[in-house]
Amino acid sequence: MTFDKVKEIIIDSLSVDEDKVVLEASLSDDLEADSLDAVELIMAIEDEFGIEIPDEKAGEMKTVKDIVDYVEENA
Repeated sequence: MTFDKVKEIIIDSLSVDEDKVVLEASLSDDLEADSLDAVELIMAIEDEFGIEIPDEKAGEMKTVKDIVDYVEENA
């Protein structure tokens, strides 16, 4: 499932507890990701799923669900 893989990448990239990574979690508020964290996370997602996420689209991703939805639509 896409969510499970995205969750694993988020846990590794942001060093957050597994229970914090839920679909509704805000990357900046709940997971405390700063702009550098977000860039590294997007790069890890791109590498894992073999996709390219345009900067404009990456900037629109605010929650875990936003990432999962994009990957499911584009991978």
